[in-house]
Amino acid sequence: MKKMLIHLRTSVKFIVLVLIGAFLIIGAVSFVYKPIYSVTIDGQEVGYSENKSKLQSRINEYMKNGEGENVAFVQIDNLPKYKLCLLKRNITTNDEEIFNIVKNSGVTYYKYYAILDGEEEKVYVSNFQDAEAVVEGLKQKDSYNVSTISVSEKYETELKDFVSAEEAISKLYIQPIRTVTVSKTNTKSVYSGNVSTARNISSKKIELGVALARPISGRISSRFATNSSVRAGTHTGLDIAAPKGTSIGAAASGTVVFAGRKGAYGNMIAIAHGNGVQTYYAHCSAINVSVGQKVSQGQKIGAVGSTGNATGPHLHLEVRVNGVAYNPQNYVY
Repeated sequence: MKKMLIHLRTSVKFIVLVLIGAFLIIGAVSFVYKPIYSVTIDGQEVGYSENKSKLQSRINEYMKNGEGENVAFVQIDNLPKYKLCLLKRNITTNDEEIFNIVKNSGVTYYKYYAILDGEEEKVYVSNFQDAEAVVEGLKQKDSYNVSTISVSEKYETELKDFVSAEEAISKLYIQPIRTVTVSKTNTKSVYSGNVSTARNISSKKIELGVALARPISGRISSRFATNSSVRAGTHTGLDIAAPKGTSIGAAASGTVVFAGRKGAYGNMIAIAHGNGVQTYYAHCSAINVSVGQKVSQGQKIGAVGSTGNATGPHLHLEVRVNGVAYNPQNYVY
């Protein structure tokens, strides 16, 4: 028993001596060295940082918000990499310099809004509120081109010259053009010098005096009188999705009064059926008729496409009576 106690006391003394030695060694090392992060970018050492979390948080914040107005984000491809080291205490950290190296390597993207007339960008505003004010202002003034006005959100590396909402309305406004009606003596059809694309709509169902047939078969992708961010105002027709090139038949017999490009409508055909009744066929990829041509119900007049303001191939069908748009689903589909 006595021998065991002596052995235990010796072991305890040894352990204490080892701990004291380790403590002294650690103390000596910590007196001369300190833990620090070596920072590299794209494999090249750029400096040292004592607090990598603080430095990286600052970089992340800059990438998210950037500096200045209208900044959407900053793209930085080569972010810093950190390696924990024990270096002498006289090593100088350079967080600010590292941050500036990262900052200068970034590409800044700005967010703003383009106002388009048809497919052409006309003016630029700095925020969505101004863009909405421009569209609403043109609607209130009944600008002739209001149906072809749209707004596009832009993310670019360079800013455009911005204008105020009032300036944009002034630049874009076009005085309304009256529709001229001409009658031919040898036909009951009514011909329009201009087809109306104004957002003058009615949810009522009236008698057309003509039976309409489906121009195409397909899925209804957007209904009458709905609103969407891809158009300037209320939907004046019915969208039927179908593959590009699908044949479009005339909904009823009549005379072609328009066949060509029509702003946001893209390639459009308009047929007059008499008594002020017209049908429009928009976003066509092909037009197979000409103005003044008589067509019969079901006759091929064009092909489905995505010209103009369209997110995919579909037929935009409108039914108008004396320029007022009515719901096509009251008569077909």
